[in-house]
Amino acid sequence: MLFAATLPCWLVVANLYGLYSRDAQRADHSTADDAPAVLNMTTLGAWLLYVLARITGAADLEVPKLIAFWAAAIVAILVSRALARLITRRSIAFVQNSIIVGAGSVGQLVGRKLLQHPEYGINPVGFVDDHPEERTHQDRLSVLGDTAQLPELVRQFDVERVIVAFNSGPYDSTLSAVRDLADQGVQVDIVPRLYEVVGAETTVHAVEGLPLLSVPPPGLSWSKRGLKRALDLVVASAALLVLGPLFGLVALLIRFDSHGPAFFRQPRIGENGRTFRIWKFRTMTADADERKADYAHLNIHDGPNGDPRMFKIHDDPRVTRLGRFLRRCSIDELPQLFNVIRGDMSIVGPRPLIPDEHQYVTDWAERRLALRPGMTGLWQVLGRNGIGFDEMVRLDYVYVNTWSLWNDLRLMARTVPAVFGANGRF
Repeated sequence: MLFAATLPCWLVVANLYGLYSRDAQRADHSTADDAPAVLNMTTLGAWLLYVLARITGAADLEVPKLIAFWAAAIVAILVSRALARLITRRSIAFVQNSIIVGAGSVGQLVGRKLLQHPEYGINPVGFVDDHPEERTHQDRLSVLGDTAQLPELVRQFDVERVIVAFNSGPYDSTLSAVRDLADQGVQVDIVPRLYEVVGAETTVHAVEGLPLLSVPPPGLSWSKRGLKRALDLVVASAALLVLGPLFGLVALLIRFDSHGPAFFRQPRIGENGRTFRIWKFRTMTADADERKADYAHLNIHDGPNGDPRMFKIHDDPRVTRLGRFLRRCSIDELPQLFNVIRGDMSIVGPRPLIPDEHQYVTDWAERRLALRPGMTGLWQVLGRNGIGFDEMVRLDYVYVNTWSLWNDLRLMARTVPAVFGANGRF
Protein backbone atom coordinates (compact mmCIF):
# COMPACT_ATOMS: atom_id res chain seq x y z
CA MET A 1 0.00 0.00 0.00
CA LEU A 2 2.85 2.35 0.82
CA PHE A 3 4.51 1.64 -2.53
CA ALA A 4 1.22 2.11 -4.43
CA ALA A 5 0.72 5.44 -2.69
CA THR A 6 4.15 6.62 -3.85
CA LEU A 7 3.67 5.68 -7.52
CA PRO A 8 2.75 9.24 -8.60
CA CYS A 9 5.95 10.45 -6.95
CA TRP A 10 7.99 7.94 -8.96
CA LEU A 11 6.48 9.32 -12.17
CA VAL A 12 7.32 12.88 -11.15
CA VAL A 13 10.92 11.97 -10.30
CA ALA A 14 11.31 10.07 -13.58
CA ASN A 15 10.12 13.14 -15.44
CA LEU A 16 12.62 15.32 -13.55
CA TYR A 17 15.37 12.94 -14.68
CA GLY A 18 14.29 13.49 -18.30
CA LEU A 19 13.17 9.91 -18.92
CA TYR A 20 10.04 11.00 -20.81
CA SER A 21 11.48 13.73 -23.02
CA ARG A 22 14.86 12.67 -24.40
CA ASP A 23 13.51 10.39 -27.14
CA ALA A 24 11.71 13.33 -28.73
CA GLN A 25 14.80 15.54 -28.48
CA ARG A 26 17.62 13.12 -29.40
CA ALA A 27 17.42 11.02 -32.54
CA ASP A 28 19.98 8.46 -31.35
CA HIS A 29 18.70 8.03 -27.80
CA SER A 30 18.59 4.43 -26.54
CA THR A 31 17.92 2.49 -23.35
CA ALA A 32 21.67 2.38 -22.71
CA ASP A 33 21.54 6.18 -22.40
CA ASP A 34 18.76 5.82 -19.81
CA ALA A 35 20.83 3.61 -17.50
CA PRO A 36 22.54 6.35 -15.39
CA ALA A 37 19.26 8.20 -14.81
CA VAL A 38 17.41 4.97 -13.99
CA LEU A 39 20.17 3.93 -11.56
CA ASN A 40 20.17 7.31 -9.81
CA MET A 41 16.39 7.55 -9.69
CA THR A 42 15.89 4.03 -8.36
CA THR A 43 18.59 4.36 -5.72
CA LEU A 44 17.25 7.69 -4.49
CA GLY A 45 13.63 6.51 -4.56
CA ALA A 46 14.30 3.21 -2.79
CA TRP A 47 16.13 4.79 0.12
CA LEU A 48 13.62 7.65 0.41
CA LEU A 49 10.91 5.00 0.59
CA TYR A 50 12.85 3.24 3.35
CA VAL A 51 13.35 6.47 5.33
CA LEU A 52 9.69 7.42 4.91
CA ALA A 53 8.59 4.02 6.19
CA ARG A 54 10.87 4.25 9.22
CA ILE A 55 9.82 7.78 10.14
CA THR A 56 6.09 7.29 9.74
CA GLY A 57 5.96 3.66 10.84
CA ALA A 58 3.67 2.99 7.88
CA ALA A 59 5.57 -0.19 6.98
CA ASP A 60 8.37 -2.39 8.27
CA LEU A 61 10.88 -2.50 5.41
CA GLU A 62 13.81 -4.86 5.81
CA VAL A 63 17.10 -3.87 4.16
CA PRO A 64 17.52 -7.19 2.24
CA LYS A 65 14.05 -6.76 0.74
CA LEU A 66 14.82 -3.14 -0.10
CA ILE A 67 18.03 -4.17 -1.92
CA ALA A 68 16.14 -6.89 -3.79
CA PHE A 69 13.51 -4.34 -4.83
CA TRP A 70 16.23 -1.88 -5.90
CA ALA A 71 18.02 -4.42 -8.11
CA ALA A 72 14.82 -5.83 -9.58
CA ALA A 73 13.47 -2.35 -10.31
CA ILE A 74 16.58 -1.33 -12.26
CA VAL A 75 16.44 -4.44 -14.44
CA ALA A 76 12.65 -4.28 -14.91
CA ILE A 77 12.63 -0.60 -15.86
CA LEU A 78 15.46 -0.92 -18.40
CA VAL A 79 14.03 -4.09 -19.97
CA SER A 80 10.51 -2.67 -20.20
CA ARG A 81 11.77 0.59 -21.70
CA ALA A 82 13.77 -1.38 -24.30
CA LEU A 83 10.65 -3.39 -25.20
CA ALA A 84 8.56 -0.23 -25.37
CA ARG A 85 11.05 1.33 -27.78
CA LEU A 86 11.15 -1.84 -29.86
CA ILE A 87 7.37 -1.72 -30.27
CA THR A 88 6.99 2.04 -30.63
CA ARG A 89 9.74 2.52 -33.19
CA ARG A 90 8.12 0.02 -35.53
CA SER A 91 5.05 2.22 -35.72
CA ILE A 92 4.59 4.72 -38.54
CA ALA A 93 3.51 7.25 -35.90
CA PHE A 94 7.10 7.30 -34.60
CA VAL A 95 8.47 8.70 -37.90
CA GLN A 96 8.99 12.47 -38.04
CA ASN A 97 8.99 14.35 -41.33
CA SER A 98 11.94 16.73 -41.45
CA ILE A 99 13.33 19.56 -43.57
CA ILE A 100 17.05 20.31 -43.81
CA VAL A 101 17.90 24.02 -43.90
CA GLY A 102 21.00 24.23 -46.08
CA ALA A 103 21.61 22.20 -49.24
CA GLY A 104 25.40 22.54 -49.20
CA SER A 105 27.88 19.76 -48.54
CA VAL A 106 27.00 19.51 -44.84
CA GLY A 107 23.26 19.51 -45.47
CA GLN A 108 23.66 16.83 -48.13
CA LEU A 109 25.75 14.78 -45.68
CA VAL A 110 22.93 15.01 -43.12
CA GLY A 111 20.40 13.96 -45.74
CA ARG A 112 22.43 10.92 -46.81
CA LYS A 113 22.90 9.78 -43.22
CA LEU A 114 19.18 10.04 -42.46
CA LEU A 115 18.24 8.16 -45.62
CA GLN A 116 20.75 5.41 -44.83
CA HIS A 117 19.50 5.05 -41.25
CA PRO A 118 15.68 4.97 -41.13
CA GLU A 119 15.91 3.54 -37.59
CA TYR A 120 16.31 7.12 -36.33
CA GLY A 121 12.68 7.72 -37.24
CA ILE A 122 13.50 10.92 -39.17
CA ASN A 123 12.14 11.12 -42.72
CA PRO A 124 13.80 13.97 -44.67
CA VAL A 125 11.40 15.41 -47.24
CA GLY A 126 13.80 17.92 -48.79
CA PHE A 127 16.05 20.95 -48.45
CA VAL A 128 15.47 24.65 -47.93
CA ASP A 129 18.20 26.98 -49.19
CA ASP A 130 18.40 30.43 -50.74
CA HIS A 131 21.42 29.58 -52.93
CA PRO A 132 21.71 25.78 -53.14
CA GLU A 133 24.87 24.11 -54.39
CA GLU A 134 24.84 21.72 -57.32
CA ARG A 135 23.97 18.25 -56.10
CA THR A 136 24.99 14.83 -57.39
CA HIS A 137 22.68 12.62 -59.42
CA GLN A 138 22.55 10.19 -56.49
CA ASP A 139 20.69 12.64 -54.24
CA ARG A 140 17.11 11.59 -53.58
CA LEU A 141 16.11 14.88 -51.96
CA SER A 142 15.16 18.06 -53.79
CA VAL A 143 15.24 21.73 -52.82
CA LEU A 144 11.71 22.67 -51.78
CA GLY A 145 12.19 26.42 -51.60
CA ASP A 146 14.04 29.23 -49.86
CA THR A 147 14.20 30.21 -46.19
CA ALA A 148 11.24 32.57 -46.42
CA GLN A 149 9.02 29.66 -47.44
CA LEU A 150 10.07 27.45 -44.50
CA PRO A 151 7.01 28.07 -42.24
CA GLU A 152 4.63 27.30 -45.10
CA LEU A 153 6.59 24.19 -46.10
CA VAL A 154 6.46 22.95 -42.50
CA ARG A 155 2.68 23.13 -42.58
CA GLN A 156 2.42 21.69 -46.09
CA PHE A 157 4.54 18.59 -45.38
CA ASP A 158 3.49 18.13 -41.74
CA VAL A 159 7.09 18.60 -40.60
CA GLU A 160 7.91 17.92 -36.94
CA ARG A 161 11.69 18.45 -37.04
CA VAL A 162 13.90 20.97 -38.82
CA ILE A 163 17.67 20.49 -39.07
CA VAL A 164 19.74 23.62 -39.66
CA ALA A 165 22.94 22.76 -41.56
CA PHE A 166 24.73 25.91 -42.73
CA ASN A 167 22.19 27.68 -44.91
CA SER A 168 23.77 29.87 -47.59
CA GLY A 169 21.13 32.57 -47.13
CA PRO A 170 21.37 35.68 -44.92
CA TYR A 171 21.97 34.95 -41.23
CA ASP A 172 19.08 37.14 -40.07
CA SER A 173 16.53 35.38 -42.29
CA THR A 174 17.63 31.94 -41.06
CA LEU A 175 17.50 33.09 -37.43
CA SER A 176 14.03 34.59 -37.92
CA ALA A 177 12.75 31.41 -39.58
CA VAL A 178 14.05 29.24 -36.73
CA ARG A 179 12.39 31.47 -34.16
CA ASP A 180 9.09 31.27 -36.04
CA LEU A 181 9.23 27.47 -35.88
CA ALA A 182 8.82 27.59 -32.11
CA ASP A 183 5.27 28.87 -32.57
CA GLN A 184 4.51 25.78 -34.69
CA GLY A 185 5.81 23.30 -32.09
CA VAL A 186 8.65 22.11 -34.31
CA GLN A 187 11.78 20.45 -32.91
CA VAL A 188 14.89 22.28 -34.20
CA ASP A 189 18.33 20.64 -34.45
CA ILE A 190 21.39 22.72 -35.33
CA VAL A 191 24.60 21.30 -36.80
CA PRO A 192 27.38 23.18 -34.95
CA ARG A 193 30.30 24.81 -36.67
CA LEU A 194 33.48 22.73 -36.43
CA TYR A 195 31.24 19.69 -36.02
CA GLU A 196 34.22 17.50 -37.01
CA VAL A 197 35.68 17.87 -33.49
CA VAL A 198 32.42 17.95 -31.53
CA GLY A 199 31.49 14.63 -29.93
CA ALA A 200 28.56 13.34 -27.90
CA GLU A 201 30.43 14.12 -24.66
CA THR A 202 30.90 17.80 -25.55
CA THR A 203 29.36 20.00 -22.86
CA VAL A 204 27.50 23.29 -23.18
CA HIS A 205 28.03 26.20 -20.82
CA ALA A 206 27.40 29.92 -21.08
CA VAL A 207 29.12 33.27 -20.62
CA GLU A 208 26.66 36.11 -20.05
CA GLY A 209 23.96 34.19 -21.90
CA LEU A 210 26.24 33.24 -24.82
CA PRO A 211 26.32 29.42 -25.15
CA LEU A 212 29.73 27.84 -25.61
CA LEU A 213 30.56 24.29 -26.68
CA SER A 214 33.38 22.94 -24.53
CA VAL A 215 35.69 20.48 -26.33
CA PRO A 216 37.89 18.73 -23.73
CA PRO A 217 41.66 18.80 -24.28
CA PRO A 218 43.09 15.59 -25.80
CA GLY A 219 44.91 13.02 -23.73
CA LEU A 220 44.07 10.51 -21.01
CA SER A 221 45.59 10.71 -17.56
CA TRP A 222 47.33 7.66 -16.10
CA SER A 223 44.33 7.06 -13.84
CA LYS A 224 41.88 7.03 -16.76
CA ARG A 225 44.15 4.70 -18.72
CA GLY A 226 44.37 2.41 -15.70
CA LEU A 227 40.60 2.44 -15.32
CA LYS A 228 40.10 1.60 -18.99
CA ARG A 229 42.65 -1.23 -18.80
CA ALA A 230 41.00 -2.64 -15.68
CA LEU A 231 37.63 -2.67 -17.43
CA ASP A 232 39.20 -4.46 -20.42
CA LEU A 233 40.75 -7.18 -18.25
CA VAL A 234 37.57 -7.78 -16.24
CA VAL A 235 35.28 -7.97 -19.28
CA ALA A 236 37.69 -10.01 -21.44
CA SER A 237 38.48 -12.50 -18.66
CA ALA A 238 34.82 -13.03 -17.82
CA ALA A 239 33.92 -13.41 -21.50
CA LEU A 240 36.67 -15.99 -22.11
CA LEU A 241 35.52 -18.04 -19.12
CA VAL A 242 31.92 -18.06 -20.32
CA LEU A 243 32.68 -18.53 -24.02
CA GLY A 244 35.39 -21.18 -23.67
CA PRO A 245 33.12 -24.08 -24.78
CA LEU A 246 31.87 -22.02 -27.75
CA PHE A 247 35.45 -21.38 -28.87
CA GLY A 248 36.16 -25.10 -28.94
CA LEU A 249 32.96 -25.90 -30.84
CA VAL A 250 33.49 -23.17 -33.46
CA ALA A 251 37.14 -24.15 -34.00
CA LEU A 252 36.08 -27.78 -34.55
CA LEU A 253 33.33 -26.80 -37.02
CA ILE A 254 35.73 -24.62 -39.02
CA ARG A 255 38.18 -27.51 -39.42
CA PHE A 256 35.35 -29.78 -40.64
CA ASP A 257 33.86 -27.12 -42.94
CA SER A 258 36.98 -26.27 -44.99
CA HIS A 259 40.67 -26.97 -45.31
CA GLY A 260 42.96 -24.79 -43.20
CA PRO A 261 43.53 -23.60 -39.60
CA ALA A 262 40.69 -22.64 -37.27
CA PHE A 263 42.18 -19.25 -36.48
CA PHE A 264 43.24 -16.42 -38.77
CA ARG A 265 45.97 -13.95 -37.83
CA GLN A 266 46.61 -10.69 -39.66
CA PRO A 267 48.86 -7.64 -39.07
CA ARG A 268 47.04 -4.57 -37.76
CA ILE A 269 48.20 -1.13 -36.64
CA GLY A 270 47.80 -0.57 -32.91
CA GLU A 271 48.44 2.09 -30.29
CA ASN A 272 51.13 4.63 -31.26
CA GLY A 273 51.59 2.91 -34.63
CA ARG A 274 52.79 -0.39 -33.21
CA THR A 275 52.01 -3.43 -35.38
CA PHE A 276 50.38 -6.50 -33.83
CA ARG A 277 48.68 -9.62 -35.16
CA ILE A 278 44.93 -9.77 -34.64
CA TRP A 279 43.17 -13.05 -33.81
CA LYS A 280 39.96 -14.11 -35.57
CA PHE A 281 38.14 -17.28 -36.44
CA ARG A 282 38.89 -18.09 -40.08
CA THR A 283 35.87 -17.33 -42.26
CA MET A 284 37.53 -17.48 -45.70
CA THR A 285 39.36 -20.13 -47.64
CA ALA A 286 42.98 -20.66 -46.57
CA ASP A 287 44.29 -18.98 -49.75
CA ALA A 288 42.02 -15.91 -49.54
CA ASP A 289 44.85 -13.36 -49.38
CA GLU A 290 46.53 -14.82 -52.47
CA ARG A 291 43.23 -14.58 -54.39
CA LYS A 292 42.41 -11.00 -53.35
CA ALA A 293 43.63 -9.51 -56.65
CA ASP A 294 41.41 -11.90 -58.61
CA TYR A 295 38.29 -10.33 -57.07
CA ALA A 296 39.40 -6.69 -56.89
CA HIS A 297 36.90 -5.81 -59.63
CA LEU A 298 34.07 -6.77 -57.27
CA ASN A 299 35.07 -4.16 -54.70
CA ILE A 300 31.97 -2.07 -53.98
CA HIS A 301 34.22 0.96 -53.38
CA ASP A 302 35.82 0.67 -56.84
CA GLY A 303 34.90 2.98 -59.71
CA PRO A 304 34.90 6.75 -60.41
CA ASN A 305 32.85 7.58 -57.30
CA GLY A 306 34.49 4.94 -55.12
CA ASP A 307 37.13 5.08 -52.41
CA PRO A 308 40.38 3.23 -53.16
CA ARG A 309 41.18 3.14 -49.44
CA MET A 310 38.33 0.71 -48.76
CA PHE A 311 37.97 -2.91 -49.86
CA LYS A 312 34.60 -4.62 -49.43
CA ILE A 313 32.89 -7.32 -51.51
CA HIS A 314 29.24 -8.25 -51.07
CA ASP A 315 28.82 -12.04 -51.01
CA ASP A 316 32.58 -12.50 -51.24
CA PRO A 317 33.15 -15.88 -52.99
CA ARG A 318 36.18 -16.52 -50.77
CA VAL A 319 33.98 -16.73 -47.66
CA THR A 320 33.11 -20.27 -46.56
CA ARG A 321 29.59 -21.52 -45.77
CA LEU A 322 30.23 -21.47 -42.03
CA GLY A 323 32.12 -18.20 -42.37
CA ARG A 324 29.01 -16.38 -43.59
CA PHE A 325 27.17 -17.35 -40.43
CA LEU A 326 30.11 -16.44 -38.18
CA ARG A 327 30.41 -13.03 -39.82
CA ARG A 328 26.68 -12.33 -39.66
CA CYS A 329 26.73 -12.83 -35.89
CA SER A 330 30.25 -11.37 -35.43
CA ILE A 331 31.35 -14.63 -33.79
CA ASP A 332 34.53 -14.49 -35.89
CA GLU A 333 35.58 -11.41 -33.86
CA LEU A 334 35.51 -13.14 -30.46
CA PRO A 335 39.14 -14.41 -30.49
CA GLN A 336 40.18 -10.76 -30.29
CA LEU A 337 39.56 -11.21 -26.57
CA PHE A 338 43.03 -12.80 -26.54
CA ASN A 339 44.41 -9.55 -28.01
CA VAL A 340 42.66 -7.62 -25.24
CA ILE A 341 44.26 -9.79 -22.53
CA ARG A 342 47.69 -9.36 -24.19
CA GLY A 343 47.26 -5.58 -24.24
CA ASP A 344 47.20 -5.24 -28.04
CA MET A 345 43.55 -4.17 -28.11
CA SER A 346 40.76 -2.82 -25.95
CA ILE A 347 37.11 -3.85 -25.70
CA VAL A 348 36.11 -0.40 -27.01
CA GLY A 349 38.36 1.74 -29.17
CA PRO A 350 39.25 2.93 -32.68
CA ARG A 351 38.89 0.53 -35.57
CA PRO A 352 41.97 -1.71 -36.05
CA LEU A 353 43.25 -0.97 -39.55
CA ILE A 354 45.43 -3.13 -41.77
CA PRO A 355 48.70 -1.46 -42.94
CA ASP A 356 47.30 -0.84 -46.45
CA GLU A 357 44.48 1.24 -44.92
CA HIS A 358 46.62 2.91 -42.27
CA GLN A 359 48.90 4.51 -44.88
CA TYR A 360 46.06 6.92 -45.69
CA VAL A 361 45.78 8.14 -42.08
CA THR A 362 47.79 11.37 -41.84
CA ASP A 363 48.07 14.65 -39.93
CA TRP A 364 45.37 15.19 -37.28
CA ALA A 365 43.83 11.76 -37.97
CA GLU A 366 46.89 10.05 -36.46
CA ARG A 367 45.47 11.11 -33.12
CA ARG A 368 43.23 8.03 -33.36
CA LEU A 369 46.29 5.95 -32.45
CA ALA A 370 46.50 7.48 -28.97
CA LEU A 371 44.39 4.57 -27.64
CA ARG A 372 44.44 0.84 -28.32
CA PRO A 373 42.13 -0.26 -31.16
CA GLY A 374 38.88 -1.86 -30.04
CA MET A 375 36.74 -4.89 -30.70
CA THR A 376 33.87 -2.43 -30.94
CA GLY A 377 33.47 1.33 -31.06
CA LEU A 378 31.56 4.16 -32.65
CA TRP A 379 32.30 2.71 -36.11
CA GLN A 380 30.68 -0.60 -35.08
CA VAL A 381 27.58 0.88 -33.45
CA LEU A 382 26.91 3.59 -36.03
CA GLY A 383 27.23 1.64 -39.23
CA ARG A 384 30.09 -0.85 -39.36
CA ASN A 385 30.94 -1.49 -43.05
CA GLY A 386 28.49 1.18 -44.20
CA ILE A 387 30.72 3.97 -42.90
CA GLY A 388 33.22 5.52 -45.32
CA PHE A 389 36.91 5.89 -44.56
CA ASP A 390 36.86 9.63 -43.79
CA GLU A 391 33.85 9.27 -41.50
CA MET A 392 35.42 6.30 -39.72
CA VAL A 393 38.61 8.26 -39.06
CA ARG A 394 36.62 11.25 -37.77
CA LEU A 395 34.60 9.03 -35.42
CA ASP A 396 37.80 7.50 -34.04
CA TYR A 397 39.27 10.97 -33.54
CA VAL A 398 36.18 12.14 -31.65
CA TYR A 399 36.14 8.94 -29.54
CA VAL A 400 39.77 9.37 -28.45
CA ASN A 401 39.36 13.07 -27.64
CA THR A 402 36.13 12.62 -25.66
CA TRP A 403 36.82 9.30 -23.89
CA SER A 404 34.89 8.48 -20.74
CA LEU A 405 34.24 5.26 -18.85
CA TRP A 406 30.50 5.70 -19.21
CA ASN A 407 30.85 6.13 -22.97
CA ASP A 408 32.70 2.78 -23.16
CA LEU A 409 29.97 1.07 -21.13
CA ARG A 410 27.27 2.63 -23.33
CA LEU A 411 29.00 1.48 -26.53
CA MET A 412 29.32 -2.05 -25.12
CA ALA A 413 25.60 -2.11 -24.38
CA ARG A 414 24.75 -0.85 -27.88
CA THR A 415 27.05 -3.28 -29.70
CA VAL A 416 24.91 -6.41 -29.26
CA PRO A 417 21.72 -5.02 -30.86
CA ALA A 418 23.84 -3.31 -33.54
CA VAL A 419 25.39 -6.65 -34.52
CA PHE A 420 21.93 -8.16 -34.98
CA GLY A 421 20.70 -5.28 -37.12
CA ALA A 422 18.94 -3.22 -34.45
CA ASN A 423 21.55 -0.43 -34.55
CA GLY A 424 21.82 -0.38 -30.78
CA ARG A 425 18.87 1.95 -30.30
CA PHE A 426 16.52 -0.03 -28.03
